[in-house]
Amino acid sequence: MQPSKAIDQKNWFGVMAQKTAKLAGSSAAFTAICAITLAWLISGPIFHWSDTWQLVINTVTNIVSMLMVFLIQNTQNRESVAQQLKLDELLRAVRGAQNTFINIEGLTEEELQPIKERYAALAEDARLRGDLAPHSGSSSPE
Repeated sequence: MQPSKAIDQKNWFGVMAQKTAKLAGSSAAFTAICAITLAWLISGPIFHWSDTWQLVINTVTNIVSMLMVFLIQNTQNRESVAQQLKLDELLRAVRGAQNTFINIEGLTEEELQPIKERYAALAEDARLRGDLAPHSGSSSPE
């Protein structure tokens, strides 16, 4: 397989997920689903409120919900990576920031816990001192 084709085949899902997520979050999509639901409700008497009539809407909503879970997760994953990269760039660019925090999201829970506890203690100390001023720019916590 050629490298350019491999990239295109890998990227199709991301492109499709992005476009679908944008469409699904639009007012047009909300209006359409309201119209479909209304049409289904109005058709109830025509189908004598049958089990099949109920099964149609249940099946459609289950399938759409399942697909949307994966699209939403893909969108959140992409946005989370972008946000982390932006934060990493800010850490890199700000003089006095702790560069060791760049890519910190890759640490395990066990590795993050002592850092979290250290910053919780710093915050508590600041609250007790009534320190509401911005951080002075020191490159490391006390």
